[in-house]
Amino acid sequence: MSIPRLKSYLSIFATVLVLGQAVPALAADLPDFTQLVEQASPAVVNISTTQKLPDRKVSAQMPDLEGLPPMLREFFERGMPQQPRSPGGGRQREAQSLGSGFIISPDGYILTNNHVIADADEILVRLADRSELKAKLVGTDPRSDVALLKIEGKDLPVLKLGKSQDLKAGQWVVAIGSPFGFDHTVTQGIVSAIGRSLPNENYVPFIQTDVPINPGNSGGPLFNLAGEVVGINSQIYTRSGGFMGVSFAIPIDVAMDVSNQLKAGGKVSRGWLGVVIQEVNKDLAESFGLDKPAGALVAQIQDDGPAAKGGLQVGDVILSMNGQPIVMSADLPHLVGALKAGSKAALEVIREGKRTNVELTVGAIPEEGAELSALGKSGVERSSNRLGVAVVELTAEQKKAFDLKGGVVIKEVQDGPAALIGLQPGDVITHLNNQAIGSAKEFTDIAKALPKNRSVSMRVLRQGRASFITFKLAE
Repeated sequence: MSIPRLKSYLSIFATVLVLGQAVPALAADLPDFTQLVEQASPAVVNISTTQKLPDRKVSAQMPDLEGLPPMLREFFERGMPQQPRSPGGGRQREAQSLGSGFIISPDGYILTNNHVIADADEILVRLADRSELKAKLVGTDPRSDVALLKIEGKDLPVLKLGKSQDLKAGQWVVAIGSPFGFDHTVTQGIVSAIGRSLPNENYVPFIQTDVPINPGNSGGPLFNLAGEVVGINSQIYTRSGGFMGVSFAIPIDVAMDVSNQLKAGGKVSRGWLGVVIQEVNKDLAESFGLDKPAGALVAQIQDDGPAAKGGLQVGDVILSMNGQPIVMSADLPHLVGALKAGSKAALEVIREGKRTNVELTVGAIPEEGAELSALGKSGVERSSNRLGVAVVELTAEQKKAFDLKGGVVIKEVQDGPAALIGLQPGDVITHLNNQAIGSAKEFTDIAKALPKNRSVSMRVLRQGRASFITFKLAE
């Protein structure tokens, strides 16, 4: 064999050795969840519920078996589902659901999701040893989707709780639960993002993961690599009904605060400012003189609420609270909700293009949100203007109902900018180009002087809810 050929063979052999060593090395870098699962699984439980539904007569839905030969009638009756009869003679129907949970104390307190046990008449908890116990509902908090249960027991296995505030995107996480009823199923993934806000879930900064979560996983624990619970698996984003790569978990810091309040008093208290806020987009940032889109724009303030008493104003852009920056508007409810009623909140705001500080006392969130009254359309009609709307002044009754000192209501929308931005008859305009509207004449005068080819803001009330919108007038 020639020397060059021998060198070539040796080179190939060396490459194979290197690759052969690389595979085990790569595998060694991947986490091993075996010990975590062995230690945590005994404290993860399966939760099943039963809800009794109203009686209904089902005889009309059953096939008529009279007149059939006895053999055929027996055959059909045997194939029909048997339902318990209620005392009234109808059939008692039951709805069942399945979920997960985990034990947080040796005496039997269990955390799960509110939606797992909502409206349940009976809650059964199945432990790792297959024994089943009836659970008592200690309390629920629909706003955070957390529920606290209690079973009778002592020296029960418990999970170690971590700190969700320490989580970072990219960290490995593990879920244990009962998807589709398969007990103690283990799935893994990474943290995709933290502090996510979901529609109608303003008070929970969700942990987003790519851990496979399916029906039955709800209420189960989410672990970090140290085997500590960092969240409660709660929701998935799906178009198919199954897992699609986007899952959401309630941070354990939030869940334990809720749990402690439920245990102590059966209900949860959250901080509240009494404002309606909206996102600051690029156009709104330009109209308010901000360097970049950031903060929470105050679109509406409830009369006699904490914000009103503390001097916050409509049009203020909140940039930080107690030193914590508000990057997205959704950051504000998370921070406010974590405070107790009576706490102080120091806000840094942009008002009329200048930075200012507002300090106020946080209130307690009401049980039911106050709704503003519907608008009437009485008043004296005024002429149209360059925006393409005909407006009328608010009556004294309307101003009182909406707690407004001024403003105009749209009587008619014509062709023009107003139609393009979606304004409708009945909308109330209270501010235009960062100026309060006191009358129809003021509205017309301000509209006449609007700049061209620059973002202009307008505050609009529709069905009692306020928001800022932006538009540009062309040359």
